Amino acid sequence: MQPPFDNAKGVVKTVVGYSGGSAADATYEKVSAHRTKHREVIEVTYDPAQISYDQLLDIFWRQINPTQADGQFHDIGLSYQAAVFYGSEEEKRATETSREKLSKSGKFSKPIVTEILPAQPFYPAEEYHQKYYLKNAAAYEAYHVGSGRVSFLEKIWGAEAKK
Repeated sequence: MQPPFDNAKGVVKTVVGYSGGSAADATYEKVSAHRTKHREVIEVTYDPAQISYDQLLDIFWRQINPTQADGQFHDIGLSYQAAVFYGSEEEKRATETSREKLSKSGKFSKPIVTEILPAQPFYPAEEYHQKYYLKNAAAYEAYHVGSGRVSFLEKIWGAEAKK
């Protein structure tokens, strides 16, 4: 999820981490073992003069399978379930509108199941997870393609998948 946001003009910073769970000491080991009820998330800091919240949502929707309820691609479990965590009622409404627009787009044959949830405490992931796609480019690319993400996004979005 990090590269498309990192490459978007107006995004100031991204941090991968964990949110939505029940423990205050979320670590990759605990989260991936499904012991904390956290989800793996990305925190995006942006300049609204350069990129809008709606544009960020568009980037988000184009990176996931919003019809998959049990995780994302071959990653299954709560920690992999897609969600948007909103920080205000305005963001909640914008996200609901965006999800509805996507649902009516005809791009998907199944219902959109991505949850929209209130923001909860965010715990940054360990340093080795930050910018993983840069630190471990070959492993990242193998996973990105091997998970089915690339082929799914190309099938749904066609040439737009490269945006």
